[in-house]
Amino acid sequence: MPESPQQSPQPQTETLAERVLEAALMHVPFDGWSQATLAAAITDTGIDPALARALFPRGGLDLALAYHRQGDAQMRAGLAARAAEDMRMRDRVALAVRLRLEAADPELVRRASALFALPPYAPEGLRAVWGTADAIWDALGDTSEDGNWYSKRAILSGVYSATLLYWLGDTSPGHQDTWAFLDRRIDEVMQFEKTKAKVQQDPVLRRIFALPMAAMGALRKPAEGNLPGRWPPDPGAGAPGRDDPPPSA
Repeated sequence: MPESPQQSPQPQTETLAERVLEAALMHVPFDGWSQATLAAAITDTGIDPALARALFPRGGLDLALAYHRQGDAQMRAGLAARAAEDMRMRDRVALAVRLRLEAADPELVRRASALFALPPYAPEGLRAVWGTADAIWDALGDTSEDGNWYSKRAILSGVYSATLLYWLGDTSPGHQDTWAFLDRRIDEVMQFEKTKAKVQQDPVLRRIFALPMAAMGALRKPAEGNLPGRWPPDPGAGAPGRDDPPPSA
């Protein structure tokens, strides 16, 4: 009795998305992160157009965001491959930012920056930068749960954004000027952290800043997929928290 032919395994959705993204990259310098780029990638890969558009329903915007997330993943992999545990934290942060930028193509990032500068897409751009800061701190083993979770990511988002803009215009060999710029920005952050420590140690300053420090301490990091976060439940407050269900009508 003849053997029945083996059915070839169905391609995974993630693999299809990667194929479309990879095919799109060569078109971005000419057509930007656009529907035209997605259409060209569909033609190049021969993937069912309906499936490709289901993977990237917003066209170029979703392609750009997928490329950004790919860079975050490459940064994580690069950091995991380095023996960075014995480095100072400021040097580990600098290394993570450098690895993140080295994983990107300047022209593709320029096109993405132009896209995210448009008002309808600016929130997505800000969310992407925040996601990169979160990915860096997560890769570095950050365990903060309170307001420090937010302040670390807010400060690093600023450092990353400024360094990214400098990197896009840097023509120095090996982007050496960019890495020097990055070191200066991190040194400024470290000075800020030292000032925070002095406030904690000074009894007068500690009283002056007691209220904002208490508010920061009361914040809690968001649950997975539950931005922007929550206040801890306070039974005596009598008001519903951010995560509480709405009152019945």
